[in-house]
Amino acid sequence: MSTHATDQAGTPNIETTRWRIDPARSSVEFRTRMLLGWPVATGRFSRYQGTLDLTERPAIELTIETASLDTGNEKRDEHLRGADFFGAEAHPYVRFVSDSATLDGERLKVRGRLYARGSSMPLELDVTLRRDGDELEIEAVTDADHRQLGMTWNKLGTLRTPSRLRIQGRLVPDLD
Repeated sequence: MSTHATDQAGTPNIETTRWRIDPARSSVEFRTRMLLGWPVATGRFSRYQGTLDLTERPAIELTIETASLDTGNEKRDEHLRGADFFGAEAHPYVRFVSDSATLDGERLKVRGRLYARGSSMPLELDVTLRRDGDELEIEAVTDADHRQLGMTWNKLGTLRTPSRLRIQGRLVPDLD
């Protein structure tokens, strides 16, 4: 059951509406710095779903299909989907689940856990929410050390930590 309350102007209230990410107008990506002189490795995921619900117990969840990873380099994508990193065949999803969320104006501080490869790690997200009609623009950024999730491959020390994780796009009222 969804919650959907509006203010006097008929605009959904951030704190009393369940929201979902609109994948057609959003992106989930990471950036990892490389050894000096090498370009930054950037990847995007094309299949994911997420919700934001600040009603009773704050709940933010994001589920990403690891096989949907695209860095623009098929050989690198195969390696990242493989056992050295995401292990997409055995671990088809990466999930973030919040423990707490505090809204202060347009800023949302979120604490939770990131689950990948059968491991988890604590993660804090700084989120900006901007109202745009009956939708929300979202930008969430955090840094994460992929080694904490068992992604320890680092031939010749070429990968630097942490990786920057970024979610941006649109949240729409979840009317289901």
